[in-house]
This record gives sequence, structure tokens and C-alpha cells, in this order.
Amino acid sequence: MIILNSTQVSYFTLGAYFDTESFKYLFFIIIMIFYSSIICTNLFLIVVICMNRSLHEPMYIFLCSLFVNELYGSTGLFPFLLLQILSDIHTVSVPFCFLQIFCGYTYGSVEFTNLAIMSYDRYLAICCPLHYNAHMTTTKVAMLIAIIWLPPFFAVSISVSLSSSLQLCGNIINKVYCDNYFIIKLACFDTRINNVYELMAAALTVCVPVFVIVYTYMKILKVCFSGSRQTRQKAVSTCTPHLASIINFSFGASFELLQSRFNMDSVPNILQIFLSLYFLTCQPLFNPLIYGVNMSKIRIMCKSLLLSSVGKCGSSKFPQLE
Repeated sequence: MIILNSTQVSYFTLGAYFDTESFKYLFFIIIMIFYSSIICTNLFLIVVICMNRSLHEPMYIFLCSLFVNELYGSTGLFPFLLLQILSDIHTVSVPFCFLQIFCGYTYGSVEFTNLAIMSYDRYLAICCPLHYNAHMTTTKVAMLIAIIWLPPFFAVSISVSLSSSLQLCGNIINKVYCDNYFIIKLACFDTRINNVYELMAAALTVCVPVFVIVYTYMKILKVCFSGSRQTRQKAVSTCTPHLASIINFSFGASFELLQSRFNMDSVPNILQIFLSLYFLTCQPLFNPLIYGVNMSKIRIMCKSLLLSSVGKCGSSKFPQLE
């Protein structure tokens, strides 16, 4: 058995790709359209929130952070997928592989943390409306944004550093993109330190946010059942897109976890690929659509911006004669 240090391996081979023959151009176009839609929708909503002072509230600032994360996560995957689809040899250099792992893992961790902070914000708005402004000061919002981004980046940095120092007995990753768990499986020796740290990092970046989400929604439900009809309507209007986002992302992350940890040989290869890509591809488009459609303030601002843009284009195309 050949033992190699991961720093000495020059490339990894992605073993989940299969020959698509002439369909690869069709897949390329579909994924390109999908990626373009993600970029346009998320950028549009970021611009809408930043340009309108009426949306400079904690809830929309956290939403803006969520949309930035969707751009970050999708950019770490889609350009790579597009290149691999057109390529006949599915290899990736070691530095880029670990960079992609860093992007993918930080995206997932930031997503959970961001959704947890948004749950806390909704809890304060619904359960403590009179004290909301006192709790959600500018300083506290800035601190919460730092909590969303900094701990996941720190935790994943250590995880990637530990994996990059492993001695490997192979370089084939049975996925369409790089995955830290599959690299750990290639290790020749004991990976107890990696496994223990992965559990600790998961507790910090996944379990803690999930606990916050469950706790805050239990409090929100309690207030809804005992509160007025107006309180229930406010809770439904602001929490529905947030809950839909949590369920969708948890659904995709669970698929990824299950197929990474269990034998999936009985599942068709194309379905395995779809399940492994779901939380990285569908969530970045799902969030801007669900929030853009369901949140009245954003919907009104989007319509206003689009109509004003159309009006300007029309007036410049057909100038009035004096």
C-alpha cells in the first residue's frame, strides 16, 4: 500500500462523474442558467435592501447576510461544476480541492448560524415587541453579523488544516466535488483526532444553531397560541419564509449526511449526484424566491424598482418632442 502525504499528492480524481456523451452541453446550459439565476436574484435583493433606507432594519440586514452567503456558496461550486462537465478528465488540484472544501463547509455552517440569528430576531420581534429596539441596537446587530461569519470560518479553517496534513493511501473521491469526509476516509492511519474535532465543530456550527432555532420557535408558538389574532398574523407573515428556508436546507443537508455516512450503492448514480448537490444548488435559489415573494416590504420595493427601471428605459427609447 502506497502512503502519501496529502501535500505530496498533486491532484484528486472525482469518481462520481459518468460519461454523458452529447448531453454534456445540455447539462452545461442548464447549470449555467441555474447559476445565472442565483447570481441575478440574490444580487438584485441585496441591491434592493441596500438602496432602500426603509429596509435598513435588523431583519433585512440578516436577510442581506443570508443572500451574500448564497452567492458565496454557489460561486464555490458552480464554476467548478461547469468546467468538470465539459472536461473529459475529472481531476482537481489539491490546493483547489481544499479551497472548495473550505467554501462548501463554511457556506453550510454560515447558513445554519444565519438562520439561527434570524430565529432569535423573530423571537424578539414577536415575543418582546416593546423591548425589540432596546435589544436590537446597531452594536448588537454588528456583533450578531460577526457571530454569523467568524466562528464558522475559524472552525472550518482548523478542520481543513487537520485534513491537509493526513497521510493518504489514495486520491479518488467518489463525488462530483471535493468533500472533507471522503478525504479523511482515504487516510492510511488513525483519524481519531480528525473525527473528534469534526464532532466538536459540528456541535458548534450545527447543533447550537439548531437548538437556538427550536427554542425560539417553541417560544413563538407559545405566544401565538396565547396571543391575539394580530400577533398570529404577524408571526405567520414573517416566519413562514424563514421556516420554509430552514426545512429546505435541513432536508438537503440531511441527504448529504446520510449518503456520505451510509452505503448508497443501491441508489442510482444520477440520484446520488442530485442528492449530494441539493443543499448547495437549490437553497441559493430557493431563499431569494421565497423571501422575495412572501415578504411584502421586499416585494413592494422590488416591484417599484423594476417599474422605475422599465419607465426609464421606455423614456430613453422614446424621447418626448418639445
